Amino acid sequence: MAGAAPSEEALRRALAERQTAVDAQAEAVRSLKASGAKEGVDAAVEALKALKIEAGAAARRLQAAVGSGGGAAREEMRQTVVNTLERKLFYIPSFKIYRGVAGLYDYGPPGCAVKSNVLAFWRQHFVLEENMLEVDCPCVTPEVVLKASGHVEKFTDLMVKDEKTGTCYRADHLLKDFCKDKLEKDLTLSPETAAEFKRVLAVLDDLSTEELGAKIKEYGIVAPDTKNPLSAPYPFNLMFQTSIGPTGLSVGYMRPETAQGIFVNFKDLYYYNGQKLPFAAAQIGQAFRNEISPRQGLLRVREFTLAEIEHFVDPEDKSHPKFVDVADLEFLMFPRELQLSGESAKLTKLAEAVLKGTVNNETLGYFIGRVYLFLTRLGIDKSRLRFRQHLPNEMAHYAADCWDAEIECSYGWIECVGIADRSAYDLKAHSEKSGVPLVAHEKFSKPREVEKLFIVPSKKDLGLAFKGNQKMVVEALEAMSEKEAMDMKTALESKGETNFQVCTLGKDVVITKKMVSISMEKKLEHQRVFTPSVVEPSFGIGRIIYCLFEHSFYTRPSKSEEEQLNVFRFPPIVAPIKCTVFPLVKNQEFDGAAKVLAKELTAAGISHIIDTTGISIGRRYARTDEIGVPFAVTVDSATEVTIRERDSKQQVRVGIDEVASVVKELTEGQSTWTDISFKYPSHIGPQGDQE
Repeated sequence: MAGAAPSEEALRRALAERQTAVDAQAEAVRSLKASGAKEGVDAAVEALKALKIEAGAAARRLQAAVGSGGGAAREEMRQTVVNTLERKLFYIPSFKIYRGVAGLYDYGPPGCAVKSNVLAFWRQHFVLEENMLEVDCPCVTPEVVLKASGHVEKFTDLMVKDEKTGTCYRADHLLKDFCKDKLEKDLTLSPETAAEFKRVLAVLDDLSTEELGAKIKEYGIVAPDTKNPLSAPYPFNLMFQTSIGPTGLSVGYMRPETAQGIFVNFKDLYYYNGQKLPFAAAQIGQAFRNEISPRQGLLRVREFTLAEIEHFVDPEDKSHPKFVDVADLEFLMFPRELQLSGESAKLTKLAEAVLKGTVNNETLGYFIGRVYLFLTRLGIDKSRLRFRQHLPNEMAHYAADCWDAEIECSYGWIECVGIADRSAYDLKAHSEKSGVPLVAHEKFSKPREVEKLFIVPSKKDLGLAFKGNQKMVVEALEAMSEKEAMDMKTALESKGETNFQVCTLGKDVVITKKMVSISMEKKLEHQRVFTPSVVEPSFGIGRIIYCLFEHSFYTRPSKSEEEQLNVFRFPPIVAPIKCTVFPLVKNQEFDGAAKVLAKELTAAGISHIIDTTGISIGRRYARTDEIGVPFAVTVDSATEVTIRERDSKQQVRVGIDEVASVVKELTEGQSTWTDISFKYPSHIGPQGDQE
């Protein structure tokens, strides 16, 4: 059995040792030559040559290790995929004839079809399966709504500017690119420096404004295009502002997410659902973010499609009756302790993660499992899919737990779905701002005496003490658990003041007795009134689709092996076109049969194209493989046809009146190709595969 490959750290250390030996031997050679000694010089030079050969071999081993991620190969593969996608009109830059606008893209016919199929499957997998309530809300949102949600104040990325040209860059992207470039290309890095860069990459989202600026300064990072110095990082709000109506007095924004439309409609949805919890509402729609420096194609754009779910649940009972359906799933999970220790994601059974408390509750765990099934059934490679837990500074103070479904592609690990337990923050924020209570009720069979916690911040005193930070301190006080509140009450009564950590400020503040009133009071209640918690899975559809494009793409040699042919192995459920129809040769009989067949496919709801061009059948196969069509029907008689499967290139013989039903079974997942190949005779016709 072969031993484990040496780690990157061991290889860097070995190269450093050999380079040190080379430097020492080179110095010895120089000393011998300077002294005029004749004896031993030749032997010393030969020893130096041998050490250089060893150092060169060590450098190549390290290059192979750090390049096992295949930076150049990834770039080449990405370019091939993108060229194919644009040439086949899956998507193209918007306003192309005017040189385009960064971060805006148009989907062409096959891209629209893939997107439509992904969204149809999303509705089937989530909305229908969970009996969700689907809504459709406006893209233009009044400022008051986004003030309540915190977007006006906090929806920002950190930006730096080229101090001479004024060109803007996203600060964390510059730091990320610098660290990755050094790790992949600088073989002279010491193991300690390499470990430091890896640690920075692991906690990049956890860095404060000051820490990010300090790292950019420490590493001497400059503007990529001009090499000019950069400003210190500062926040930039990502929302597109507009005005509602002709006066310009009513400020609005293009929504940065679809969720707020669901939250503000909670009361009506709750009554529509018979005042029962839990229930979920869903929305698919456009969202807008004025990205600082859009790049990476469909992965970072200024207008995009979101599919979001808001699952409302009793905060005292976050169990889920269907968790058992996903409990045995095992996939890559990347909890925060593994991230902070520099380790990699590990295969973990979902039931174990929930039982140990790694995942906060069953409802959150259930949606993580359902997201995993959704993505893998779409065609995402499960070995390149992981669920990463947010680090402490990534999470809002009110969130109970947050995980991202990240998919690996040529750009690295990309966040495609966020699954967050947002507690009751959103509904409470809109209740306070609007004055409309967004609450649920649990009626008791007989009255109960309950002890209730009352936290009443003194906004006047907090405003005098904390000025612009008053709101964050108030929110943190109101979000305290019963234990935290009672501990604070005890400290205030004994000392008159206490330190209190406000996560959103990133520091402790001093709270005095007059700033907050905390009490427990007994009350007789006939019902329990509470604000539901929200578990929110949020899907970036464009990102998922781009990763699907990469995961589905491969090349294979033509029959002559003179060229490589591009293929997208889309599962039938998302393929833009389900089948093609080819008359083997251009004649009236075959063309007529193909047209009859096309009508039957249309009646069955199966998307298809007819290719009656005179080129070889093999070339026509290759042309449709390149847009991911899973099945090709070759008409070579008036009674029977050949159906060919894209990836295996196997063919079966089927009666012409059965074709529509067979293709429908295959595309809807009722039968597999293996089922069909057992049922119908295989076929190797004279046309074969001539690609």
